[in-house]
Amino acid sequence: MGRTVLITDTDCSIPAALAEKHQIIQVPITIHFGEQSYTTGVDIDDVKVFELVDQLNRLPTTAAPSPGAFAEAYRKAFESGADKVICLAVSSKISATYSSAVTASEMFPGKDITVIDTLNLSMGQGLLVLSAADAIKAGKSAADIQAMVDDMNTRMPLYGLLPSLKYLAMSGRVGKLAAGMADTLSIKPILTNNAGKLELLEKIRTQKKAIARMLELATEAVGNRKIARAAMIHVNNPEGAVELEKELRAILPLPKEVIHAGFTPGLSVHAGAGVVGFTFLLEK
Repeated sequence: MGRTVLITDTDCSIPAALAEKHQIIQVPITIHFGEQSYTTGVDIDDVKVFELVDQLNRLPTTAAPSPGAFAEAYRKAFESGADKVICLAVSSKISATYSSAVTASEMFPGKDITVIDTLNLSMGQGLLVLSAADAIKAGKSAADIQAMVDDMNTRMPLYGLLPSLKYLAMSGRVGKLAAGMADTLSIKPILTNNAGKLELLEKIRTQKKAIARMLELATEAVGNRKIARAAMIHVNNPEGAVELEKELRAILPLPKEVIHAGFTPGLSVHAGAGVVGFTFLLEK
C-alpha cells in the first residue's frame, strides 16, 4: 500500500503539537497589517494579532494560502515518498483556500491528489481532519474520506459566543453605534456553522444567560447520541474554554480527552478576542 500524506490549512485550528503527532501538514493563512505580512503559526498567533489590533486600532486583512504555497506542500509530500496526497480545506464559502488547493493540484499532472471542501471551519474542520488521519491509517481511500466528511458534517454542531461586538464594528460588519448599544445592553451573539458559513444564530442578554443558552443548544444537538470527539475553541480565552468544558461535562458525557484550541488568526480577526465555543462529532 502506498503512503498518503494529509494536508490542510491553519483555519482548521488544530494545535501544532497535535498536527505533528498525526503527521498532518498545515498550510498557513497570511495576515496583513498594511504592508507588513505575518504567517499563521510561524510569526503570529491569536495573542499577537490582538496585541497589534489594539496597538494599531484597526483589524488586519487575511489572505488564503496561494496556489504556490499548496504546490510547495504537495511537492514536499511527493519528495518525501508519498504516493498520494489528500487535502482537506476550510469551507469554500468563507475562503479562497479550497480554490487555491485545487489550482495547485493541477500543477501535478499524473499525481494522485484529492482536494476536499470540508464546508467547515476551526475545530469543526479540525475534527474532520483528525478523522481523516485515522481513516488513512486504516487504509481508507480518498473516496471513502470524501464520503466520511459529507456524513460527519451532518452530525457536527458548532457554537461560539462573542463577548463583545467591538471587533465586528471595527471590521464594518456592524455599525459602531449598533455595536455600542449592544455592548451597553450586554447583548452576546451566539454563532454557529451553517452549511460552511459562520452565522449569527441568536442574540442573548448577559453572559450568564448566553452560556446557559449554549448549554441548552449542546443538549438539544446531542440528544441521545454519543459524543465521539469534542473540542473547545477560544480566542485568547483559555480560562473561559476550561470553564465551559466543566459546565458541559456536568450535563453531557464528553469524551475523556477534549481538545482545546485557539481559533487561529485567519478566523479570530473576524470574531474578536474573548470568543469561547465548542464543537462535537456525534456518533450515528
